[in-house]
Amino acid sequence: MAAFLGVLLILSLSLTVSGRQIQGTKRWNELYHNSMYGKLQLENGLARTPQMGWNSWNFFACAINETVIRETADALVSTGLADLGYVYVNIDDCWSSIIRNSKGDLEPDKTTFPSGIKALSDYVHAKGLKLGIYSDAGIFTCQVRPGSIGHENRDAELFASWGIDYLKYDNCYNLGIKPEDRYPPMREALNATGRTIFYSLCEWGVDDPALWANNVGNSWRTTDDISDSWRSMTTIADLNDKWAAYAGPGGWNDPDMLEVGNGGMTYKEYRAHFSIWALMKAPLLVGCDVRNMTKETFEIISNEEVIAINQDTLGIQGRKVFIDGKDGCRQVWAGPLSEERLVVAFWNRCTEPTTIEVTWDAIGLEANVAVTVRDLWKHETSSKNMVGSMEVTVDTHACEMYLFTPEVAYENIENIPPLLKTYIKSSAKPKRKHGYEVPSEPSSVAKINSDDPSVA
Repeated sequence: MAAFLGVLLILSLSLTVSGRQIQGTKRWNELYHNSMYGKLQLENGLARTPQMGWNSWNFFACAINETVIRETADALVSTGLADLGYVYVNIDDCWSSIIRNSKGDLEPDKTTFPSGIKALSDYVHAKGLKLGIYSDAGIFTCQVRPGSIGHENRDAELFASWGIDYLKYDNCYNLGIKPEDRYPPMREALNATGRTIFYSLCEWGVDDPALWANNVGNSWRTTDDISDSWRSMTTIADLNDKWAAYAGPGGWNDPDMLEVGNGGMTYKEYRAHFSIWALMKAPLLVGCDVRNMTKETFEIISNEEVIAINQDTLGIQGRKVFIDGKDGCRQVWAGPLSEERLVVAFWNRCTEPTTIEVTWDAIGLEANVAVTVRDLWKHETSSKNMVGSMEVTVDTHACEMYLFTPEVAYENIENIPPLLKTYIKSSAKPKRKHGYEVPSEPSSVAKINSDDPSVA
């Protein structure tokens, strides 16, 4: 009931606060609707928030073995990343032998995984982590190992017997069969095992999986493979943004794994990459060698405040809401969060430093709403009672990310229906100020220089 009323409060009402609206209701719903979000049919209880963990492909490709997987599990725990939510340890392609065994089963490569997958699973589970594995909805995997098409039940039962917690299911050598026909059989096979296994569809966005995959998997790739470059990362972000209204708890758009720490982008570009992936409610699957991270890489992927944006329980994907400048290189991305908060990212995709300004209307707020602004990378409150618009100086290819919390008090509550009134009174947060405060002479644009550490 509380969850229902919370949604009713945020999306259905134009809540009056000291005689003013928190949200510009029509504009808000236009920007952040998730009306295409479908009912998940897996019924496996997973992916209530986007998955977090590590995947072997971006750094190791086929150069994987059981030692790498064990040491990666160790590193996730010892660095504290596991405690932050990075719990899936996912083995990508090249783990299996090049042919099935005499019984028709998949088996691990005896050279690289001599102890077998079950032993590896036991090791990972003993660390409090979960093990993922890879297969393909075709006759071969992308690296020409046996695929699972036609073997779905046998392979799903095998994965379950090994204690597998996650399946990435690729799209190579697919015989020209429509993905809408190839991916559901593995869903049914995984369900039939009785084991709860996260089902990640890697269809590359070829047949627009957002239109049908929310009835099939816990996440679905909306794009081709990412590469470790600014051009690839920005292109993929734009492609994934198209499908924002189709994602939600239980099923997420997947713009591919993180490249943070692999060396092809600058620190600021990697920070932008992580910020936008978090805001888009994308899976946060680290793709670097976590055994040998730099301080800068760890700083980015361990930012608890940014991770909290990604894992927010409201589960609405943030999206691009404003563009300006040559080729739209000055951008603002935003998304609603629980407790009536908003995340706002100022992303400079221009070739030189620039200033980005956004009005409240552009991000779905009423013009006279005051907000407290918290800088999620500096970990400090940068402004209180900000009204109307915001201007930020952003370095080349950088992204500055902020949390907006309305300064509100529940007044005129007598005009609210009794049932909802009871909910509001019981859920009002003490941290919210009593009374709606506005500066006596509010400036039309509040200025923040993101490079000035003295701003408070």
